[in-house]
Amino acid sequence: MPQYWLMKSEPDVYGWDELVAEGEGTWDGVKNAQASNNMKAMQKSDQVLFYHSRTGLEVVGIMEVSQEHSPDVTTDPERWVVVKVKPVRKLDKPVSLKAMKQNPKLEDLAILRQSRLSVAPVTESEWEAILAMAG
Repeated sequence: MPQYWLMKSEPDVYGWDELVAEGEGTWDGVKNAQASNNMKAMQKSDQVLFYHSRTGLEVVGIMEVSQEHSPDVTTDPERWVVVKVKPVRKLDKPVSLKAMKQNPKLEDLAILRQSRLSVAPVTESEWEAILAMAG
């Protein structure tokens, strides 16, 4: 069974369009212990929501983990990790943070409880609710 996740990136640093252009991206630079542990728990083929943070504040697409964690050589490779992801599809309609906060099915969504967490698990029911909101 695939697991579900949400990963945040500032679109002016690394956005959905850049991932699509690359075809496969390396998710690096994560320097939060909980987020890093979440990345270590990811398995190949897990499904991931791509969330534009700071600018946009919305889920814009679906990615898939294409390579499990390895050391992050851009920071401290003994402490932090990267994963590789591939774009699956852009959402028909982005799902805003405001809309997610208003949906009672998402009241326990990790990023709503810990807004600074950049990599977070998503339950299957939360995943389905977000995709339903996207059309």
